[in-house]
Amino acid sequence: MQPEIYNPVLVLEVQNISLQYGKRVLFDEVNLKFNGDNCYGVIGANGAGKSTFLKILSGEIDPTRGHVYLEPGKRMAVLKQSHSAYNEETVINTVMRGHERLWSIMQEKEAIYAKPDFSDADGMRASELETEFAEMDGWNAESDAASLLSGLGIVEMLHQTEMKNLSGAQKVRVLLAQAIFGNPDVLVLDEPTNDLDAETIVWLEDFLLNFKNTVIVVSHDRHFLDTVCTHIVDIDFSKIKLYTGNYTFWYESSQLALRQRSAANKKAEDKKKELQEFVARFSANASKSKQATSRKKLLEKINVDDIQPSSRKYPAIIFQQGREAGDQILHVRGLSKSVDGQVLFKNVDINVRRGEKISIEAGNSTATTAFYQILNGELAPDSGEVEFGKTITNAYVPNENDTYFQTNDNLIDWLRQYSQEKDEVYIRGFLGKMLFTGQETLKKCNVLSGGEKVRCMVSRAMLAGPNLLMLDEPTNHLDLESITAFNNALIDYPGTVIFTTHDQTFRDTTATRVIHLSTEGAREGRAVKEELAV
Repeated sequence: MQPEIYNPVLVLEVQNISLQYGKRVLFDEVNLKFNGDNCYGVIGANGAGKSTFLKILSGEIDPTRGHVYLEPGKRMAVLKQSHSAYNEETVINTVMRGHERLWSIMQEKEAIYAKPDFSDADGMRASELETEFAEMDGWNAESDAASLLSGLGIVEMLHQTEMKNLSGAQKVRVLLAQAIFGNPDVLVLDEPTNDLDAETIVWLEDFLLNFKNTVIVVSHDRHFLDTVCTHIVDIDFSKIKLYTGNYTFWYESSQLALRQRSAANKKAEDKKKELQEFVARFSANASKSKQATSRKKLLEKINVDDIQPSSRKYPAIIFQQGREAGDQILHVRGLSKSVDGQVLFKNVDINVRRGEKISIEAGNSTATTAFYQILNGELAPDSGEVEFGKTITNAYVPNENDTYFQTNDNLIDWLRQYSQEKDEVYIRGFLGKMLFTGQETLKKCNVLSGGEKVRCMVSRAMLAGPNLLMLDEPTNHLDLESITAFNNALIDYPGTVIFTTHDQTFRDTTATRVIHLSTEGAREGRAVKEELAV
C-alpha cells in the first residue's frame, strides 16, 4: 500500500491537521489531498475518529491546528445525520435545499416577484438572478430532485408531503438525495447505506460509480467499499494515511505484510516477489469491476516497498464444537407467524443438514427476528413445530440484546453465569478474545455501547461450544475489524450455521444455502458461494 502521489487536479486539501481533546490526541499532523473523480473510503476502529474527521472536512468542527482548503468555486455536500432537521419542509424542497446557492436564488426570486411595488432595481436584480439560475440549470431542479427521490425509493405521491410524515428509513433516503442533488464537487457521506435495502444500495453504488466528482465516505459495508472506492483513508494510532485500492486490497495486502514481518528469516527479495505477485493478482481481478480501467492503472502505480502491515487488533473469534452433531440437526414443519394482523411467514418447512450454513432472508427484519425467536423458544408460533436433534448444542446471537444487559454486573460476572467453568482466568480468556482486557473486563453491563454488547454476546456464543449457531444480524454495531474476524470464523467453523445479515460480503462468502421466508412457505435461493464453486 502506497501513500498517494499528488495529483495536480486538486479539489480538497488537509494541511497539518491536528485534533486534541485534553491529553487525548485524535489526529496529529495530517496532510492529505483529495482530487478528481476518486472515491475515498475512510476506515478505522470504533472511536478512531472517522465521523469526527468528516466533520472537520465539512467545517462542522474546527481542528486544534491546521486547516482544510477547498478549491475556490467548488461546492461540498454532506449527508446530514439529523433526521428531524427539515420536519416542516416538503420532501422535494428538502432535496433542493441541498444546493444552498440555488435554493437561495429561488427564495430571493420568489420574494422579489411577490412584491406589490416592483421597482426598476428589483427588475435588474431579478434579471441577474435569472441568469445565474439558468447557469445552474435551475429550471430542471425540481425534476432532477424528483428523479433522485424515485431512484431512492421515495414514490412520487410523497414528494409534496412534509418530512415529519415520513418514517426514519424514508428520511434517510431523502437526506441522501439532498446530499447528491446538484452534482457537488465533493460529496461527503457518513454511513450512507444505513437503513437502505439491498435494491437501494445497488442504486447508490451505480450512482457513485458514474459520479464524476470526489467522494469521501465512511461505511462498515465491505461490499459497498469494495464496489465504489478507489482509495482507502486509514485512521490508525493518531495518523491518517492514504492508500490506493479498495478495502479488500488494503486488508489483504496489510495482512500479507504482517505475515511477512513475522517471518524473520524470509529474504528481502523473496518478500518483494511475493508482494509483486499479490499486486499483479489483484490488478487482474480488478477487471471485473465497473471501474476496471482506472482502478487497474492506480494499482499498477503501487510501490510494493511501501506496503505496510496494519496495527489494527482483530478479535480472535473461534467457534469450537463441544461435541460433533449427529445427522439430525433441525426440522421446521408448517411454521406460521402473524403480528398485529400482518402475516410474517406461513407454512414454512425447512430441513437443516449437518454442516450447512444457511442464510435466512425475508421481506423485512420483523419476520426473520420472529423466526429466530420461535427457534429459541422466546415466541410461540401460530402453527407448526420446531424439532432439534438430540445431539444439538446451540448458541444464539440475537438482533436485539438489551434484555441481556440490564444488570450492574461487570463483564466477568456477566459471562460467568453462562459458564460451567467459573474460574476467572478461564472467563477472562473468552473476553480477551473479543478484545476486552485489563480494566475493561470490570466494566458494568449497563454502560456498554452497542458494539460492546455484540462482542459480549459473541464471547457467550464461543463459550457454549456450539455445534449449531443461530445469528440474527450479528454484524450490527460492529466495526470492520470485528466483522472481518466474524466472517472468517464462520467460514472456518465446521458446525452448522443459520444466520441473517445485511452485510453482502458476509453472506456471499459464508452461505452454502439461501432460504427466503414468505407467506407462501420457504423458497430456496442459490448461494453465491455455490455459484462460485460451479
